[in-house]
Amino acid sequence: MIIGRHMTHTIRLFGILNCTEDSFSDGGQFLEAEAAIRHARALAAGGAHVIDVGAASSRPDAREVATEIEIARLGPVVHALQRLGLATSVDSFSPAVQRWALGQNVQFLNDVRGFPDPSLYPALAASAAQLIVMFSAEGAGAATRIDVPDGQIIERIEAFFDARLAAFKAAGIARERLILDPGMGYFLGTRPETSFRVLHELGRLKARFGLPVLISLSRKLFVRNLAHVSVQDAGPATLAGELFAAMKGADMIRTHEPAPLHQALSVWQALAGYVPPAD
Repeated sequence: MIIGRHMTHTIRLFGILNCTEDSFSDGGQFLEAEAAIRHARALAAGGAHVIDVGAASSRPDAREVATEIEIARLGPVVHALQRLGLATSVDSFSPAVQRWALGQNVQFLNDVRGFPDPSLYPALAASAAQLIVMFSAEGAGAATRIDVPDGQIIERIEAFFDARLAAFKAAGIARERLILDPGMGYFLGTRPETSFRVLHELGRLKARFGLPVLISLSRKLFVRNLAHVSVQDAGPATLAGELFAAMKGADMIRTHEPAPLHQALSVWQALAGYVPPAD
């Protein structure tokens, strides 16, 4: 999807599929495989290019999920998506689950810790999966509540990606397979201003690293607080934030509701590309 006469990048939409008990926005709704597969179909019909499946929540205070349970939740859903021909991403920060996902030949791996475990790197290097490398201010595991001044956040993100990219290069992981996610919400700290700062500086991050950038702000607390709405009513507020991210250069947007964003980008594309006839 192309937006803006001077914005020629294509936006790919990742539909969020939480096969979890306690995700902040829809925990428990898609825990059963049949419900999850139905929802995946709906996400794809709404415009999602990739289905991002997670089976363990990364929100603050989330319950730990054993590896065998995470894989048991993912297995039937991932296999069904593959049979349906839907591009699939597995969202997990467990190296054991990531190894399993690589064995299923998923197209994307999404790690909120940014793949910190060097013992996994040979398997990553040998695979064809694209890797979504996310920054987290905490540096490990699920999101936590820590304070990071917004004036420090871009430098911390750049230092993190510098270190990760160097490690990946040394391990033989092809740079062109990498997607950068600078994080949003609690992954950047407790201050909403850190998320504002990162969104405004997307162009700087893209220019610095020359890699595609994914943004995931769907229904997050800082968005809901700006609009004074609940999770259930956060659709318009989320859409506004996602359109701003697209305008600032996001290449990929991970969202709970791809249909409104797909529609909005389609209209934007048509309006931006319209050239009035000469009088």
